[in-house]
Amino acid sequence: MTDLAEHLDEVNTVAAEYLKGKSETQISTELDIPRHRVVTLVKEWKVMASNSDAVRVRAREALAGADQHYSQLIKEAYDIMEDAKNADALGARTGALKLILDIEKSRIEMLQKAGLLENRELAEKMLETEAKQAAIMRIITEVVSECAHCKPKVLQRMAGIGKEAVIIDE
Repeated sequence: MTDLAEHLDEVNTVAAEYLKGKSETQISTELDIPRHRVVTLVKEWKVMASNSDAVRVRAREALAGADQHYSQLIKEAYDIMEDAKNADALGARTGALKLILDIEKSRIEMLQKAGLLENRELAEKMLETEAKQAAIMRIITEVVSECAHCKPKVLQRMAGIGKEAVIIDE
């Protein structure tokens, strides 16, 4: 059990650095772990995170908090740029613009990394919806196939909905 706990601690430590926006190489150097091991641990963390509802909830909360933090940093950088403009300090204005660009770049990278969780969640919802639609279609075709009066009406209406032809057994 101790080996598992140590392994999970290592995964969490690497994931924490990864979420701060550090590259696998930076994490490897900072934590003195071989880069290939860091890459493996990041992949493992992504799989664990995408399979856990609790982690997805926490990730969304953390993402919202980080996004809010980025907004505050950008606001402060714009304030710095305005102060530099009023002081006619071109170098400071240029530095503030670069800071804003860097913050936005980091924000976008963070949001792209978080897309992994959202895409998996969206795919799961789509699969669930498709399964429900297939079940509804089975019910309709089974029920309507027994009613000569309803069958043509249902076929006509269903033809207008989907791309596939609807066939109801007699």
